[in-house]
Amino acid sequence: MPFLIAPFIEAWHLLLDASVYILFGLLVSGLLRVFFSPYAVARHLGHGRFGSVMKAALIGIPLPLCSCGVLPAAVALKKQGANNGATTAFLISTPESGIDSLVISYALLDPLMTVARPLAAFCMAATAGITENFFAPAGPQHHDPPDLSCPVDGCCSGVDCAPADHRNHHTLTEKLSAGFKFAFNDVWADMVAWFFAGILLAGLITALVPSHFLGTYLGGGLPAMLLMLIVGIPMYICATASTPIAAALILNGVSPGAALVFLLAGPATNIASLTVLAGVLGKRATIIYLTTIALCTICFGLMVDRLYQAFELSAQAIVGQAAEVIPPTAALAATIILLLLSVKPLAQRLHRRSRKNAEKHANLNGRALSPTDATQSDCRGAT
Repeated sequence: MPFLIAPFIEAWHLLLDASVYILFGLLVSGLLRVFFSPYAVARHLGHGRFGSVMKAALIGIPLPLCSCGVLPAAVALKKQGANNGATTAFLISTPESGIDSLVISYALLDPLMTVARPLAAFCMAATAGITENFFAPAGPQHHDPPDLSCPVDGCCSGVDCAPADHRNHHTLTEKLSAGFKFAFNDVWADMVAWFFAGILLAGLITALVPSHFLGTYLGGGLPAMLLMLIVGIPMYICATASTPIAAALILNGVSPGAALVFLLAGPATNIASLTVLAGVLGKRATIIYLTTIALCTICFGLMVDRLYQAFELSAQAIVGQAAEVIPPTAALAATIILLLLSVKPLAQRLHRRSRKNAEKHANLNGRALSPTDATQSDCRGAT
C-alpha cells in the first residue's frame, strides 16, 4: 500500500509548492491578454531581417501559450504580414517560456534555471528566425492589415476607432474582469490536464525511481542531453507541465543542463505542431526550426552545466528552495483554490472525450454494417 500511495504524496507536495506561483502566473497572463495583445503588434513584424525577429522573440517570452495554442496566434501573425523569420521566432520563444512557466520555474527549480530558460528561448528563437530570413528569397511580401480588435469584448475593430477613443470604451474593472476570465477560462483550461499529468509523472519519478539510477545513466554530458532531446521533440507537453518533471529529474541526479534540454525541446515541438508548421511556413523553415532547437538546446545545456560547476552549485541542493518562503497556510489555500478552478475544465474535457469516443464507436458500428444488412434494415424500415 505505501508503494501505491507514495507517488501521490510526492505529487501533492509538488502541487503545494507550485500552486501560489501558478495562480500568480495565471493572473499576469490575464493582464497580458487585455493590455498586451500579440495581434496589436503584428504590424512591427513584417519588415527587416533582424528587427522583426528580435521583436517577435521578445513578444513571445511572456505569453502563456503552449506548443499547440501558439499555432493559431502564429498563423494570425503570418496572415497579418509577419515574415517567416518573425513567425518562426514567435513559434519558438512562446511555448518555451511564458510568465506562468517562469514563476513555477522559480518555485520548483532555482534562480539560475529561471534565468537560463527564457534567455535560451530568446537566443534560439532569434537564431532560427534570422537564419530563416537569411535564406528566404528577397522580394516584396504581401501584408494584410493587423487585427487591432478590442481584446476585452471585441466591441470594435480598432481600425475606425482611434486608440485614444478606445481607451474610454471600458473601465479598469471591466478590463481586469475580462483578463481574469481569459486566464482561468481559457489559459488554465488549455493546460490543466497536462499540468496535473506532469505533476503525477513527477511524483512517480520521485517516489519510484531510485535516485542513483538516473544519476548514473543520465547524470550529465552529451549522451544524456541527446536522450532528453530524443524524448522531448515528439512529446506534447506545455512549459508549465514540464517544470515539475524537470525538478523531479534533477532531484534524482539528472544534471541541470540535461533537464534544461527537456524544458526547451519538449514544449517547443511535437508531431502535431510540426505538421502545421510545415504547411504554414514550408519545409525549409521546418528544417531550420528543428535544427536550431536541437543544436541550441545542447549548447545551452552544456553551458548551464559549466555554470553550475564554475559557481560550485549543487542543483539537487538548491532545487525548490524558493517555494519554502511561502507560508504553509498560503500554499494550502492556493492549492485548494487551484483545485476548485480545475473541476470545471477537467469535467468539460472528460465530457468531450467521452462524447468523441461515443461518436467514434457509432461510426465504427455504422461502417461495420454490411450492404446486405443495410438493405434488409431499409426494407424493414419501409415495411
